[in-house]
Amino acid sequence: MAILVANLLTSCGVKKSLQDLPDISSYKTEIQARNQLSDSTFILGNDFLTKNKQGIWELYVSGNPLEIGLKTGSLTQELFNFQEATFIDKINELVPSEGKQKLLKKFLAWYNRKMYLNIPEQYKTEIYGISQYASKNYDYIAAPYPRVLYFHGAHDIGHALQDLALVGCSSFAAWGDQTADGKLLIGRNFDFYAGDDFAKNKIIAFVSPSKGHKFMSVTWGGFIGVLSGMNDQGLTVTINAGKSSIPLVAKTPISIVTREILQYASTIEEAIAIAKKRQVFVSESIFIGSAKDKKAAIIEVSPKKFGVYEVENSNQLICSNHFQSATYADDKDNQKHILESHSQYRYERMEELLGEQTKMTPELAVDLLRDREGLDEKAIGYGNEKALNQLMAHHGIVFQPEDLLVWVSSNPYQLGTFVAYDLKEIFKTGNTNPQALSVSSKALNIAKDPFLETVTYQNYERYRILSRQLTKAIASKTDLEPTLLNEFRKSNPEFWEVHYLIGRYNYDKGYHRVALNNFLTAATKEITTVPDRERVERYIRKLKRRFP
Repeated sequence: MAILVANLLTSCGVKKSLQDLPDISSYKTEIQARNQLSDSTFILGNDFLTKNKQGIWELYVSGNPLEIGLKTGSLTQELFNFQEATFIDKINELVPSEGKQKLLKKFLAWYNRKMYLNIPEQYKTEIYGISQYASKNYDYIAAPYPRVLYFHGAHDIGHALQDLALVGCSSFAAWGDQTADGKLLIGRNFDFYAGDDFAKNKIIAFVSPSKGHKFMSVTWGGFIGVLSGMNDQGLTVTINAGKSSIPLVAKTPISIVTREILQYASTIEEAIAIAKKRQVFVSESIFIGSAKDKKAAIIEVSPKKFGVYEVENSNQLICSNHFQSATYADDKDNQKHILESHSQYRYERMEELLGEQTKMTPELAVDLLRDREGLDEKAIGYGNEKALNQLMAHHGIVFQPEDLLVWVSSNPYQLGTFVAYDLKEIFKTGNTNPQALSVSSKALNIAKDPFLETVTYQNYERYRILSRQLTKAIASKTDLEPTLLNEFRKSNPEFWEVHYLIGRYNYDKGYHRVALNNFLTAATKEITTVPDRERVERYIRKLKRRFP
C-alpha cells in the first residue's frame, strides 16, 4: 500500500501539473513601478490601492490578464504576503506534525494534478502575474505559481475533505412588491472563518479587464476568484457551500467559475451557460441576481449533477446551505444535510424575518444580515451557527443591481459600517484618480451596529478568548481555575457549547456529577446540529448510569 501511494505521489500527472505554466508570450511582461503615497496608499500608473476610513482596502486594476495579475501583485504585495503567512500558519496549527505536513504536501500535489487542465488560460495567466510577488518563505511547499494556483482551490479542498461545507453562508433576494422601490435587492453573509487574522485585510477589488465586463468583488491578497461580486451589467454572484461527497481529483475551483460568470455574463441565462461548461469538484449553490432579468435564481452545481432553482409566483428567493431544485430532490447527501445541519433552521429564520418586512430596503437588509436570534426571537447564544449572524463572517454584502449600488461590511464581522459603492461612478472615473482617494459613496453608508457598544458584545469577545483557552486545556489535560470556568459560563450563557465544553472539562477531571449537570444544561439550549445533540446525549446517558 505504501509503495502504491508513493507511486501515485510521484506520477507523471503530478510532475506535469507542477511544471505547467500559462503561455504569456503574447503579453508584455513588465509594468510600471509602484509609487507609495502613504503607508496605506499606492499607485501604479492609473491603478491604485488605498485603505478607507473603515479599514477596508480598495483596489482598482485594469488591463489584460497578465497586466491585471502583475499590477494586483505589485499593489497588494504586503497584503498578499500577510494572507499567505496567515493561511500557512493555520495549516501548521491544524497539522502540527512535520511528517504529516510533508505527507499533506505530497497528497495535495497529487490531488491537484488535474486542476491546471480545468482553469481557463486567462485566469492561469492572471494568477501567474500575482505569483511573481509571492513570498519566498514558502517555496519549500511549492514554486510560487503552482502554490498560488492551488490556494484558489483551498476552499473546495477543505470543503470536500473536511466537510467544511458547514460554514453557514446565508443569502436572500427580494424584488417587485417585496421591496420599497420595486427593484431587486440582494443580501448575503459569507460565513467563512480561518482565524481572526485572515479577515483583517479585506480587499474590495474593482477590475476593468480588457475583455468582458468590469466588476467588483470582495477578496483578499493573492486571490482572483469571486466569492461575492457584481459587474457593470448589474449581475451579482455569491456562493453558498452545499453537502459534498469526497471527489477523487480537483477540477475547476468554484470561485473561478463564479469569476468567469461575473466577467462574461449579463443575464441569468448566460450565467447558467457558463456554469454548465465547467467541471467542479464540490457541491455549491451559485446565487445569481440580474438587473436585466429583474430577479434572482440559484445555480446548483456538484461533480455529477446540475440544477437551477427559480421561484414561481413569488418575489423573494432564499438560500442557505442545501439544494432546492428538482435535480436534487432525491439526493441522499442533500436530504441528510437538511435533516442534520443548521441550514434549514437559517432558511426558516430568513423566511420569518422577510415575512415581517412588507417592503425591504438596503437598511433592512443589513438588519437581517446582523440578526443574532433564533426562530421566534429565541435567545440561542452568540456564535451559534443557527443564527444568520454567527459573529464570524468574513463579510456581509448588500446589492442593488438595477442602480449598480453595493454595500460591504467593515470589521468586525457584519457589525461595522456597511460602506457604499456606486459602480457607475467608479468605473467612469476609477482610472482618473491620481491621489488614490477612497471611491466609496460616503453619504450612502449604513451605520455600524449599536450592538458593538454593549457589554454583551464585550462579553462575547471575552467568550471567544476563554473558549480557546478551555479547548486547549481539554486537549492538553491541564488545569484551569474554577473562577475562569465561571467567567466562561457567564460570558455567553445561552450558547449550548459553553456548557458542553465545561462539561467535557469536568468529565475529564473526574467530576462526573458536575459534568452531568453541565451536559443537562447544554441539552436545554438550542444545539446547532443533530450530531452535536447526539454527542451531548451520549455523555448524559453514560453519566446517568453512574448515578441511578
